[in-house]
Amino acid sequence: MRARMHRSGHVYYYYDTCKKPRKEIPLGSDYILALRQYAELEINVIDLSNEIFFPEVMNRYKIEVIATKALSTQATNLSDVKVLERFFSDPPAPLEKIEPHHIAEFLRRNEAYPTTANRCKRLFSHIWNKAREWGYTNLPNPTMGIRGYSLGKRDVYIDDELFTLVKSYGLPPLQEAMDLMYLTGQRPGDVMKLTEHHIQDGELILRQSKTKTALRIVISAALFDVFARIRSRKTTHKIVSTNLLVTLQGKPMTKGSLKYYFDSAREKAAKAHPEFKDQLKAFWLYDLRAKAADDMSAEKGDQAAADLLGHIDVRTTKRHYLRRGKKVAPTR
Repeated sequence: MRARMHRSGHVYYYYDTCKKPRKEIPLGSDYILALRQYAELEINVIDLSNEIFFPEVMNRYKIEVIATKALSTQATNLSDVKVLERFFSDPPAPLEKIEPHHIAEFLRRNEAYPTTANRCKRLFSHIWNKAREWGYTNLPNPTMGIRGYSLGKRDVYIDDELFTLVKSYGLPPLQEAMDLMYLTGQRPGDVMKLTEHHIQDGELILRQSKTKTALRIVISAALFDVFARIRSRKTTHKIVSTNLLVTLQGKPMTKGSLKYYFDSAREKAAKAHPEFKDQLKAFWLYDLRAKAADDMSAEKGDQAAADLLGHIDVRTTKRHYLRRGKKVAPTR
């Protein structure tokens, strides 16, 4: 069975008869109905149950929904789908018979991995809502009322001393990446995608991969200095790349190369300054987004921090990124 995206944006399915010249039988755009027609043509199944099973819906979700997401999100979703499949595919669970207590049992069986369990619960909820949208069930979402695991909020704040320490042991590509992440407050993946073309009329224009939020960041003196350092180093390479972040060889920075540069710098800093070993171990590159939010909030307020991070609701910024706490005055 082949899936093809048409100009309309819809996916259509075809049965390949494997004959020459190629002959294909159209199966329509509904994945589950197409799969059943495929089964009838391929193995001549006559008495098919009218029940729709959750694994069938998951398969359609993988093709039509997960495939449209960012690559990093796809990888996470596909990993989580495997966890859901182990629970709901052996034996295959009929959609109409899944109840809230099954979700509670799924969480219980995966209590050793609470973060994954919570993520899978959210993914299940979205798959179920899609099943309602596609007309496979009218039942309410069985995740309603079932609480996931309480997870501790990450509260690591990278102060200027720690930031400078790691930078000092990093190679130029890492130093440039850390400065760009901190000054723009953007996710590592979005920063690595920045090119010279994103710099227009004194602004850094970008669209976040995760939320598709469009931002125009004013190029300050500090950002201008980072761009100048990047351009100066790029002129020493024979390789021509429009990417702002490039490796020591001048090639576009990748997730793997950035991790290597960061891990190496952190390890060197820990050896040279064992008194910072624990703080360095707790330092993640993603923490620079929170540092940007915290520092911006302290200087210009919570709304300015939310704007920099691309959050529509300032409560999202407060809940996940402001880690130092509110600054208050003493009684006297």
